[in-house]
Amino acid sequence: MADAVVCLPTYNERENLERMLRALAPLEVRVLVIDDNSPDGTGELADTLAAELDGVSVLHRPVKEGLGPAYLAGFREVLYGDAAFVLEMDCDFSHDPADVPRLLAACEQGADLALGSRYVEGGSTANWGLGRRIVSAGGSLYARTLLGLDIRDLTGGFKCYRREVLERVDLDAIHSKGYAFQIETTYRALRAGFRVVEVPIRFADRTEGTSKMSRTIFLEAVARVPALRLAALAGRL
Repeated sequence: MADAVVCLPTYNERENLERMLRALAPLEVRVLVIDDNSPDGTGELADTLAAELDGVSVLHRPVKEGLGPAYLAGFREVLYGDAAFVLEMDCDFSHDPADVPRLLAACEQGADLALGSRYVEGGSTANWGLGRRIVSAGGSLYARTLLGLDIRDLTGGFKCYRREVLERVDLDAIHSKGYAFQIETTYRALRAGFRVVEVPIRFADRTEGTSKMSRTIFLEAVARVPALRLAALAGRL
């Protein structure tokens, strides 16, 4: 297995964390748990598991700031080391740990950024109602159209980066906090000339814990997409 680190942001994921870390352990990847001071004790559990499981470390952040800032903190921490690949995934088993080797393989075979995609042939979602399907597919279509991209799943959060992508993209310029972060990081990678591929995955809704989706996160994505396009047209991206 390639030298890779999985960045795993957590906020109140105590029900899922141990199962996820034990599912990732056989894959021979390192894991960085990024906990935003979860009131349910997720951070303390992460420390206990890190002491038991090889390759697990914990980054404690003092407050909850959103998905984007958590990932950016994790990326910076990983880049202090020598990992060749950096992955991001959810802790709630919406992303199947068994798909991690498939994303890594895509990068090892030439991709700079591999996206776990629900909306290419072979990809799917499970346990979703019609409303959520419409919102998710519509959000990807909205972003794809305004940004002029061929990527089918711009809002997904299961990714594998070559470290060079994160080294060259200006992480300090990224301010998206919610799912707009996923759109922005992919767009910036494409604008920098990196090769992005989509790997079909099955996305299953969480069975434990509570979703972090909110109206604020949705509205941020709606506003951030045209702002990114305008920045690109103005030569600022």
